[in-house]
Amino acid sequence: MDSGIPRDMDMLSAPYLRISDLVKIYATRDGVVRALDRVSIDQPRGEFLSILGPSGCGKSTLLMIAAGLIPASGGSITIEGKPVDSPRTSIGIVFQSPVLLEWRTALGNVLLQTEARGTKREIAEQRARELLSAVGLAGFEDKFPHELSGGMRQRVSICRALIHGPDHLLMDEPFGALDSLTRDQLVLDLQQLWMRQQMTVLFITHSIAEAVFLSDRVVVMSPRPGRIDRVIQIDLPRPRTLAMRDTPEFAAYSRQIMELFLARGVLNEHAGGLAK
Repeated sequence: MDSGIPRDMDMLSAPYLRISDLVKIYATRDGVVRALDRVSIDQPRGEFLSILGPSGCGKSTLLMIAAGLIPASGGSITIEGKPVDSPRTSIGIVFQSPVLLEWRTALGNVLLQTEARGTKREIAEQRARELLSAVGLAGFEDKFPHELSGGMRQRVSICRALIHGPDHLLMDEPFGALDSLTRDQLVLDLQQLWMRQQMTVLFITHSIAEAVFLSDRVVVMSPRPGRIDRVIQIDLPRPRTLAMRDTPEFAAYSRQIMELFLARGVLNEHAGGLAK
């Protein structure tokens, strides 16, 4: 089925993001911790790529290195062939916590970085209002964060990350703290934004269903030290609907990932004493 996204196959054949033998080591009071161990992955422009794995496997560390916010201990990471060795200004980042300024309205929070960049106010405000409307927040532009629900606040943070039209959207467990219904809606909203704007997305998650639903490919990480266990191509038609989660095809992808976690001891079907 046609996804509705026009794509240049030559652009997709060359990597936008290239991670080669990436290593990250932290020095702690208890000794050296190897968070990432020889991680290599290419991401073409326009791809929705999810990194899925257990807590402590280095997913967020990988994102922070890709953003240029922390250095690697070894290996390399490049964007269109240029080394990432400092904070990248052409990206948008969304974290699990919205981190909004309480004294600014929803619109004011979205406009924050355009003010820092010196974008013309009229152009930036039109763009901000369009983004807020696209995520269901038309009419809430003048509300302050304490007047918004958790899901609304996270929508504002997504709009803030997209206001400058970033080349790369990095998302670190953006829906992890939300209730299931709000999470489902934001997953749908994100899919629509991605399809409409043809963004390149690096998405960190613990949720198997979320990764399968959103992604072109899912990178499954091993327990620490984080290594790539498997890269799974998700061949499901777009736009994807919530009803697709009940299909045999969706279940097969989910089971494939779950069996990896069972085999690595991340999940244990026989653990616990409640069944006794």
